[in-house]
Amino acid sequence: MTDKPDHMPHRLALLSDVNAAKNLSMGVLTGRENPPYIALRRIAEQLTGESARLNVEPLRDLIDDVMHLYRDDARTKADAWLAPRLHAALRLTRWEAADARIWNFIALSVAPDYVAWRHMPVKGKDGLPPMVAPARFSGTHYTQAFSRLWWAAELFRDGAKYDPVQVACGNQDVLNTVLRLDIIDHRPTAQALIRLVEKGTATTGREVNALAAVANTAASTLMYDVFATDDEWDGSILDEWIREGESAPPVSRRSLPDGPADGPVPEKAVDTLVRYFEELFVDARVRGKIKDET
Repeated sequence: MTDKPDHMPHRLALLSDVNAAKNLSMGVLTGRENPPYIALRRIAEQLTGESARLNVEPLRDLIDDVMHLYRDDARTKADAWLAPRLHAALRLTRWEAADARIWNFIALSVAPDYVAWRHMPVKGKDGLPPMVAPARFSGTHYTQAFSRLWWAAELFRDGAKYDPVQVACGNQDVLNTVLRLDIIDHRPTAQALIRLVEKGTATTGREVNALAAVANTAASTLMYDVFATDDEWDGSILDEWIREGESAPPVSRRSLPDGPADGPVPEKAVDTLVRYFEELFVDARVRGKIKDET
């Protein structure tokens, strides 16, 4: 299985999609070979500045801890623990997090052993050995091993509170389906969907997928940002949270950290959408039952 890099980089850097793909050999994907760490560091683009959030050590410590904590457990459970802590440790802007190159670098140069540990399937397909999907190393924001967790934390947090993030990341169908939808950029929509998962309205994969489908379809005819208005976002609060990270202590392993205090999602807006989605979901489930019976 893939080893932890012997020569850990000190600072985060950027690795292009092309260079990441060139180094995703069959040996790397199957965990039989390590990525070419020295070569990758040479071709990565170094980030300028002295910001403490670019230091690799705090991030790598989190990764070591999550692999130790869940060494004897279902590894899918590690997502709910790591996602809020990854978000709080890195303190990125959305613009920075949208650059896939930083996630490529983390996956191949900082923690390829985590990617293999978390995403290696038990069995291979079509006679091939088990291997990690290339998109877990370098892929879309909702597929890549680390990007998916950061964006889940960003889109499902309720202001400074990461509790909804744990609910979202505790259900793989939320990560695999809901995280792909544009509608969760609207904070009340994201919170309403998670609340329905938390209260047990939708729990199985089929139910979560059905809930996501009806909510997404309804968005084509109903503007959720008008129907359930969110508060205006104050970007200066995020900027301050990022600056505070320069002197912040390590992210707590025992309790959830605090995210940017940019205000909770308006409760009235969430309640409105919860009731609306519940009505849509009931109809969707009735249609499904009728289809099954015929």
